[in-house]
Amino acid sequence: MRTKSLKPNKINIITLGCSKNLVDSEVLLSQLKGNEIDATHESEKNDANIIVVNTCGFIDNAKQESIDTILQYVDEKEAGRIDKLYVTGCLSHRYKDELDSEIPQVDAWFGTLELPNLLRTLGADYKHELIGERLITTPQHYAYLKISEGCNRPCSFCAIPLMRGKHVSKSIEQIVLEAKNLVKNGTKEIMLIAQDSTYYGIDLYGERRLAELLENLAKVDGLEWIRLHYAYPSQFPEEILPIMAANDNICKYLDIPVQHISDNVLKIMRRGITKRRTYEVLNKIKEQVPGITLRTTILVGHPGETEADFEELKQFVLDFQFDRLGVFTYSHEENTHAHSLEDDIPAEVKQKRAEELMALQEDISIQKNKAKIGKTLKVIFDRKEGNYFIGRTEADSPEVDNEVLVEATNAFVRLGDFANVKITQAESFDLIGEVAQ
Repeated sequence: MRTKSLKPNKINIITLGCSKNLVDSEVLLSQLKGNEIDATHESEKNDANIIVVNTCGFIDNAKQESIDTILQYVDEKEAGRIDKLYVTGCLSHRYKDELDSEIPQVDAWFGTLELPNLLRTLGADYKHELIGERLITTPQHYAYLKISEGCNRPCSFCAIPLMRGKHVSKSIEQIVLEAKNLVKNGTKEIMLIAQDSTYYGIDLYGERRLAELLENLAKVDGLEWIRLHYAYPSQFPEEILPIMAANDNICKYLDIPVQHISDNVLKIMRRGITKRRTYEVLNKIKEQVPGITLRTTILVGHPGETEADFEELKQFVLDFQFDRLGVFTYSHEENTHAHSLEDDIPAEVKQKRAEELMALQEDISIQKNKAKIGKTLKVIFDRKEGNYFIGRTEADSPEVDNEVLVEATNAFVRLGDFANVKITQAESFDLIGEVAQ
């Protein structure tokens, strides 16, 4: 591959968007290293002559961030500071032709399923023997583990199937192998991720196999925390609950995106579930896994959401008291079912509704955190910032949930290690404590 530089090529991968994109970048990095190509992930040295931007195309803000990042590196290329610029990921998959026309300075565009083509362009061969192995870019003690790709759900607002295709599960054997390889390299906690983890196994085995997967992962020596993300409430596989309850290394934690509670909005969203059934599923989870932490996401401002629907949603948030909650405003995405509807709620109303829900959740969170004062919790430490060691409990996933702060002048902990921490103070979304002697 010829470039303007006389030096050996060095590739820097830039990742935008979700943890699923991060895993894709880690696989790319592993393949490049396996081909003995000098590659880094989000290096700050500015010494790479080839840039690969892995984009997100989920909602407007994410798309804009991806465009801005691409244009930033277009400027770098035109200034002669880099030789080649390649773009992959969801935005590239969804809008490849339009982007190629509008930003011709990019050397090539690749979709989410075109890793072999991208590797060939970068002068590498796709090495099948590296399947199950990857270099992680997170701290060594935790990693994301993708159990499937794509999604078969018909949700009105979501463009993921357009960018990621239909649901495709990895085999249980492949996932367990990857988990063992991660543990061998120092990983203690894995986050199981997918577009829809509850659909796992249907395409491979003709039935849901998430329970069997969890049972097999729980037997991996050295794997101390297994955390499950993105479990849809519709057709929720209740057989996983006794397995979660029985295994100490499966976190009593579940990310279950309900999106809404009004029957009117759930129907428009094509979520395949009702308010009554949502409550039944959530209550059963809490009953069968005592003490479980439930995280959810809510979408406000979908076409057809009335003030009455929103008031019902607010009451639901108050009544159910989720441990963790995130809110998104509706984004009018081309080629989705909802795009055929009128985007009839003004942006300022969407934002106001999101802020109202987060204000409610902040009150809920501070009360739940105050109840932990005086308790001693198992904490894994991720990093040190300023005068604090910063970690998480079993109830917290990296990046999105609460953190535990321990003053560094009062104690020393090794990053990546567990310690028992007595909670002494509580804030809205953080806990402060002391290492228990």
